[in-house]
Amino acid sequence: MESTKKTNALKGGEWLIRESNPFDTFIPEDFNEEQKMVMDMCQQFLDTEILPVIDRIDKMEPGLMPSLLEKAGEQGLLSTSSPEQYGGLGKDFITSTLVNEGLGGGYSFSVAVAAHTGIGSLPILYFGTEAQKQKYIPKLATGEWKGAYGLTEPNSGSDALGAKTTAKLSEDGKYYILNGQKCWITNGGFADVYTVFAKIDGDKFTGFIVERGFEGFTQGPEEHKMGIKGSSTVQLYFQDCKVPVENLLGEIGKGHLIAFNILNIGRLKLCAAALGGSKRAATTSIQYAKTREQFKLPIAKFGAIRHKMAEMAIRMWVCESALYRSASWIDVQEHALLESGKPFAEALLGAAEEYAIECSMLKVFGSEVLDFVVDEGVQIHGGNGFSDEYLISKGYRDSRINRIYEGTNEINRLLTVDMVLKRAMKGKLDLMTPAMQVQKELMSIPDFGSEEEGAFAKEKKYITNFKKAILMVAGAAVQKLMMQLEKEQEVLMNIADMAIEAFHAESALLRVIKLADSRGEAATAIQADIMRTYLYDAADRINKAGKDALNSFAEGDELRMMHIGLKRFTKVEPFNTKDARRRIADKLVADNGYHL
Repeated sequence: MESTKKTNALKGGEWLIRESNPFDTFIPEDFNEEQKMVMDMCQQFLDTEILPVIDRIDKMEPGLMPSLLEKAGEQGLLSTSSPEQYGGLGKDFITSTLVNEGLGGGYSFSVAVAAHTGIGSLPILYFGTEAQKQKYIPKLATGEWKGAYGLTEPNSGSDALGAKTTAKLSEDGKYYILNGQKCWITNGGFADVYTVFAKIDGDKFTGFIVERGFEGFTQGPEEHKMGIKGSSTVQLYFQDCKVPVENLLGEIGKGHLIAFNILNIGRLKLCAAALGGSKRAATTSIQYAKTREQFKLPIAKFGAIRHKMAEMAIRMWVCESALYRSASWIDVQEHALLESGKPFAEALLGAAEEYAIECSMLKVFGSEVLDFVVDEGVQIHGGNGFSDEYLISKGYRDSRINRIYEGTNEINRLLTVDMVLKRAMKGKLDLMTPAMQVQKELMSIPDFGSEEEGAFAKEKKYITNFKKAILMVAGAAVQKLMMQLEKEQEVLMNIADMAIEAFHAESALLRVIKLADSRGEAATAIQADIMRTYLYDAADRINKAGKDALNSFAEGDELRMMHIGLKRFTKVEPFNTKDARRRIADKLVADNGYHL
């Protein structure tokens, strides 16, 4: 099984031009017993340690968040990704993704723990010298030391490489002298260890490990934020800050490799945390809808509310399908690289880089699913949803940041298309052949011949056609706009939206096919309802994004022909989504929450 997975795992972006085998696809129902136990442990930790003190966390009670991180460390929840030689548990990538999901419903705590285990620890783990790893990782893995990360500056947000903080070697050659400031530093108020980026001699973007207490290093007061109020967020100031030369991280001038490689993993993990938050918020809303009565009936019985609950479930289930499909690809690729002799750090970073396209798509989708779930959750709660007494209002405020950090969703949409096109230009992805076939198909008479038969044949055809729609629009955009394409951000975002929809729709279909094969179609009827409703709606969204893109650069006969092609590629048969959503909502009500 393992070896076939290795040979059949798709390369990053390749799902667009190759058919995926559902039986090679990892789905959440494949979690092993240990992984299920890890998830249970995370949920219990939130229920017993975090939610009872959530108001105290939001009031930033001194010492509370660091002590909670230490408790999580005692249970091994901070060390999943760290190798055993540095005091970690050395678990696989899927398990560490599960921890992010499992702790994702912890509001501000989720942000602190994700920052600590991700950007706070991974730069040292993957780019540090052996001495640096021995010194810092064991203490970060237990939570004795807390980690933070300083990249963003007041005038450089999305343009991370435009940073102004400088580093200069001291005359005695023992220190780098840092000058500048960083902002929006999560865990900044209490962290012990910071990965900080500065430019050596004004141009060589480089990483440094800075410890609390280093001379010339201070921090500002806590920021007052719209949400995640319990998460420590401060500015960092460096005034002739002395950083020992042995604390230089990675290579001089190669800081961008640290920043961007860590972001790939961070984006996927953010999707996992957002999914965990979504599931908790949805369950809260479903339980509220069952007990809240209007017109002598629980509001869970009203069609408008059932539609909302079902749509939450649809988006979360689809998100989860794509998340663990991608996490498994990274896991398989990491093991393949390890077996080929790559060192530990290079293996995971190489695997995450291979699937950077998918990581960006997941970040966008996951953060937007959470925003949808908490927004509809407030609506289900009605006036009570606007009251601080109800947790859903906290979830609503906390959610909003996810579309901004780890690269804004706009940047991640642009990156999705940019990375695909760059891989095509380097010959890593053969987009040209399938794009030419689609063009040929447009010129030919449609084939109304015999339809494929078998379970889910219709849905498989939809996915194939969605991909053709993307290849047609993207191919036309590249041909027409050439070098100007990168300036046409609206067109790039349209194409990204088409790709995100198609990838998630395909992930949902693959999961249903695999489930139906093992459990039978009757036992997966609700999952099939979710998948079919999503595909039906996705067809319209892909059509709209495609039309918006085409209308902005094509005209005349060419535009008319491509509109006809787009209509053909996004055509789906009528499907009663109202009844499907009612069946999904009935299941949620019967289960007293989201437990699909």
